[in-house]
Parts: sequence; structure tokens; C-alpha cells
Amino acid sequence: METCAQILKDRIRKEGKVLPGNIIKVDGFLNHKVDTVLMDYIANEFRKIFDVSKITAVLTAEASGIPVATICAHNFGVPLIFAKKAKSDNIENGLYKSEVLSYTYRKTVTMIVSTEWLKPEDRILIIDDFMAKGNAVNALVDIIRQCGCSLEGIGVVVEKGFQGGGDALRARKELNYHALAVIEKADESGIEFRD
Repeated sequence: METCAQILKDRIRKEGKVLPGNIIKVDGFLNHKVDTVLMDYIANEFRKIFDVSKITAVLTAEASGIPVATICAHNFGVPLIFAKKAKSDNIENGLYKSEVLSYTYRKTVTMIVSTEWLKPEDRILIIDDFMAKGNAVNALVDIIRQCGCSLEGIGVVVEKGFQGGGDALRARKELNYHALAVIEKADESGIEFRD
């Protein structure tokens, strides 16, 4: 029986495209058109990696992390909180904020979470779809630090290992970081994974 990681790697090899600037396009199953059956496998894999019995919510960044984080939160029986990239009129009271340089959009955005939805007693699991340099995940970690709640772990579906974000997170021993598929190399000749 194939593991979730192997199924994911096979899909990336088969359907993934490498675009200029080392952008890896997997939007046919992960973050635009979403394969919900695969997302359920991913949620179950994260359940094996993290002690989800302790968490009170899943946190992700707007927008492409929302599908996988939603299915994980549903699978774990907890709410999903996502950091918005713009303040809307319906957000009242205080905000936790962290600036992040978006690798995909090549601009700085401010991620925000209402203090109404993230409390010091929370135990948070960060789930995101994709990581390059780790900027978005680090902004989420910063928001959790501002709140004073507990970070139980960080799960990323696909990591671009050659850009160093995941290695930097793994080096921080206080963080419980795991990626399901780590891409070591991606160019016109194809995609290679780290063992």
C-alpha cells in the first residue's frame, strides 16, 4: 500500500509544472482545483505526525492554505483560523499582525488575526499547503508568539527544500515542523525529492 507521501510525490511528478523563478505549480489538485480525497489522506497523515488531541484550532494563511487546513481542522474536530491579508470592516477590536514577503506575489503583505479568535489558552497547529523560504509560516509563528498561545506543530504539504525555509525551521528545535514532500530540485528536467 502506498504511503501518503508517495501518493503526493507521484501527483507532483505527474501533474506539477516548474515555472520561471522556481515556482512549482500544483494547482490542479492542491490549491486551486482541490482533490478532497487526497486532502483527507493528508489530514490523516498529519494526524499520525502530530498529537491532534491537544490542539484547539488549526491556523493557516490566506488563501491557498485554506483548503487543506479546512479539511485537517474538520478531520481533527477543531475550528480553522486563517490569517487574513487585509483588514475588512467586519473585524472588530484588536489584531495580531505580522508582515511577510510573499514569494509567489513578490510583495509584502500584513497578515492579521483578530484577537477575538486567538487566545492565550489556545493550542495551535499550523497547516499550510506550500513553503518556499518560510516567510508565511514564520509570520504565523510570530502571530502565535504575540498571542502567547501554544504552538503544537507546523505541518506543510509541499516544501521547496532548495530554498531553505524548511531547513531553517527544522534547525529551531523548539518547533515541531514536518513537511510531507520535500522537493530538492526543480527545473526543466523535472522534479526531484529529498529522501
